[in-house]
Amino acid sequence: MENINGQLMSKEAFLQNSLYAKEPFEGILVSTDAENHQYRIGIQLNEKEVLLVDQVSDRDVKEKLLSWIPHVNEIQKQHGVKNDLQNYARQ
Repeated sequence: MENINGQLMSKEAFLQNSLYAKEPFEGILVSTDAENHQYRIGIQLNEKEVLLVDQVSDRDVKEKLLSWIPHVNEIQKQHGVKNDLQNYARQ
């Protein structure tokens, strides 16, 4: 996959004025863009930054979301995200 050119933004800005926000898959965020009547799809780079990769209508959101899921780890690596185990407890 080639480098993804998305809009880097704060997580706060990505979620601003959103009536709906969800993390349907680890690393992907979806929120509404009420002004443009669309859904935003973003790849979470860390706790404060999101790469906005797509904006789609409600009828296309599921298909587009499924197309982005296989690329999450690669996009995160392109942006210097290292997989860590902060969210997991050792047993």
